Amino acid sequence: MAVLHLIEDDPAIRSAIIRALSDRGHVVTSSPDAMSGLQSVIDRMPDLIILDLGLPDLDGVELLRMLRAVTDTPVIIATARDDDVQVVRALDAGADDYVVKPFSAEALDARVRAVLRRSRAEEEPGPIQVGGLIVDPRSRLASLDGRSLDLAPREFDLLAYLAARPGQVVSKRDLLADVWRLPYGGTDKTVDVHLSWLRRKMGEAANEPRYLITVRGVGVKLIEPED
Repeated sequence: MAVLHLIEDDPAIRSAIIRALSDRGHVVTSSPDAMSGLQSVIDRMPDLIILDLGLPDLDGVELLRMLRAVTDTPVIIATARDDDVQVVRALDAGADDYVVKPFSAEALDARVRAVLRRSRAEEEPGPIQVGGLIVDPRSRLASLDGRSLDLAPREFDLLAYLAARPGQVVSKRDLLADVWRLPYGGTDKTVDVHLSWLRRKMGEAANEPRYLITVRGVGVKLIEPED
């Protein structure tokens, strides 16, 4: 069983998909438009999202980019748009699969199960330790020298990404692409602000770093302090 969230504006299609997937053992919630769908995903954190592209308030690809800024939840595009340009746009924006209407309930359920198998096989590893810093991607908990760190979701994602690459200098462009899911946008200021917040919560400063080291003109790295 999986918890699925469907974002589809057509009431008849929405009801049919909910009924078909519920009959196959899934828990299905739904939203009729982009903005309510985004909020529902943030609130409920489903296992998988099924997304129509033809939404009344926002193009589905734009919503997909917004979703990718806040979650890694797998997304299956379910739409009537069948041209290659749309498929490429959606996949480049972060979709995990693409199915064209009309489709059978069996075919959609098979896609759901296949995407979930892939995503679960790629789940985050166990706790990462660098010096006195422990980061657990599964529980999304972090501690430093035995003290829990109260991190916002994006701060945790940033710390976990760097902790998984100890000693490796990571460019701000790579951080924007891999942590913020913004391969074609975003600014260095976004990274700088979150690094500043993260340093403060870890009890260090840019001019007196212990774990988070800025390499001017290159990027940032997380190291095990010598002391």
